[in-house]
Amino acid sequence: MSLKEKTEKLKSLISKMDRVLVAFSGGVDSTLVLAIAHEVLGENVLAVTAKSDSVPDREREACRQLSQEIGAEHIFIQTNEMNNPSYQANPANRCYHCKTELYSCLKKVAEEKQFPYILNGINTNDLGDYRPGIDAARENEVRSPLVEAGFNKQDIRDLARQMELSIWDKPAMACLSSRIPYGEQVTHEKLKRIEKAEDLLLAMGFKQLRVRHYGETARIELGQNEMVKFTTNIEDIVKEKFHKLGFKSVHLDPKGYRMGSLNEVLKEKTDYV
Repeated sequence: MSLKEKTEKLKSLISKMDRVLVAFSGGVDSTLVLAIAHEVLGENVLAVTAKSDSVPDREREACRQLSQEIGAEHIFIQTNEMNNPSYQANPANRCYHCKTELYSCLKKVAEEKQFPYILNGINTNDLGDYRPGIDAARENEVRSPLVEAGFNKQDIRDLARQMELSIWDKPAMACLSSRIPYGEQVTHEKLKRIEKAEDLLLAMGFKQLRVRHYGETARIELGQNEMVKFTTNIEDIVKEKFHKLGFKSVHLDPKGYRMGSLNEVLKEKTDYV
């Protein structure tokens, strides 16, 4: 199926829903869903973003700006996954507990404001990794129109570029809790430390990155084309700044940035991926 055909299918799916609430994270996936929904349904669309310790301030601000760019109504809601001991314990299905909290909160908003459908930005590529959050979406009857229309990640970027959405090439973003290895407690302090560390790297001009929090060690993942800049120019500066944040040691991952690197341990133990 061509991108044009997928796009028409996506618009047709959404047009039949009349009024939709979009779980809006500010990534390219949910931004495309919001933009298409707003194009098709106009004012009958509401974008909702979670205020959570695991979402950095920079991403919340990006959501605010993007919703204005699209012209869609947008609100923030507070989620409280950090009050759940099962989430804090950081099991392999941590994302399930987070998304269950998110979708439960979104359902309340949808019911109050009379939006019969909740949409997310899951695409076909997401189906190939271990994503327990997808189970939470299914249980809460959240629709994934990109999957239903057959969109993969490249399709999404291509269409977002055609639509001149400013974030068409934005690197993938995951919550800050995903930087902490499974089994290690998720705490407010760790999340804030990770956020500050990643903000430092972004301010230095790096674009595709993760700071993984291993006890007192920071493991930095960078895009392959950015690693030379780190090792030849500013490695010592970064280490000094990270030490001030509370990391006792700092390492650059030689494999570089890759999505779901903390899931690699699961591949050795389960059949999930």
